[in-house]
Amino acid sequence: MCPSCRVLDMSHPVIKQTRANPRAVLGVLTERIMTSLPCPVTNNVLKHGNVGANVSACVFLSGKASMKHSGSTQTDSDVSLGIPANTVMAYSLIELYVKCNGKFELCLICNNGGFEIDRSKEGLEVDGFMDLGGDFDTNSPLNLNKELEKLSSHFQLLSVLPADTRSSLLQLLKTTMEDREAVSVLESVLDQMCDGETPDLGDLEESERETVQAILDLVDQCVGKEEDEIRSSLLSAVHLIVSAMDGMTDEGLSVLGSCCSPPVLQALQILVQHVAAGSGETLSLRDAGLAILTEEELYQRTERLFALSNVELTRLNEDAEFTVTSVICPGHLPLVMSIAVNGLACLG
Repeated sequence: MCPSCRVLDMSHPVIKQTRANPRAVLGVLTERIMTSLPCPVTNNVLKHGNVGANVSACVFLSGKASMKHSGSTQTDSDVSLGIPANTVMAYSLIELYVKCNGKFELCLICNNGGFEIDRSKEGLEVDGFMDLGGDFDTNSPLNLNKELEKLSSHFQLLSVLPADTRSSLLQLLKTTMEDREAVSVLESVLDQMCDGETPDLGDLEESERETVQAILDLVDQCVGKEEDEIRSSLLSAVHLIVSAMDGMTDEGLSVLGSCCSPPVLQALQILVQHVAAGSGETLSLRDAGLAILTEEELYQRTERLFALSNVELTRLNEDAEFTVTSVICPGHLPLVMSIAVNGLACLG
């Protein structure tokens, strides 16, 4: 790093390795708590027990043992741990948001760090999230409606699939969401397939391999193995959802996974449409399609999902009225959440 101009060497091996992981973040260590001297930690455990027969053998214990005339036993064992001097016990750091040119910013709010998306790869960005158009800039406020409009053909393709196929796909994706690593693996495999490559499924865990194969079987049932163009489009549509899921925060993905029943997804889709419109219109939970959110736990879950995606739901009164406001700030979180919700709702 150049001290005077605050620029990182993007060719450094550590930077390259960190950047290769979509969720890896660089940080600056700001403080730490260390031991100044060797610190012994001792745990003394005293156990009591009863003996129901005469003891005729001698047992060696790692500690002290005694027996009373009543037949009860008492054991005393010590466990010691030595912590060397200069051992870090706790620390705090500030995340960095690193731009492609090596310049960086300090993030005072956690989970905002990472690397600027490099658009040098045609069709895909380096963090695994699909390229949504040539003018998408993660450092500028989004025109959410415009970005979603570009993807409408993908959503339309998913919505016209047979009902049983949509239901099976939704269940597969819901199950995959329970494991963040499985989402990333599925995204990588679909990424390769959409690029015309043949991924090596033998390297996958059995459950991951079964999920990939189940998705391929469902696609083949719908279009047949000979209809390559339609098959490719359908795989791209599924990849779009999985890629958006992979772009969400861990907590956001977990909350979304708990909202994957069709009625809830339909309600979330209505909210996403209002966010994209950007009108700040007042909505009511009595509106058609939103009534399911009158259940307080579901509303709280929905509010949390949107908050994790930089979108605010503001309750106006106790009459179930609220507004949906997109927080204007750089980042892709509102977009990936909207894509995931729209895609899953089309399968519901």
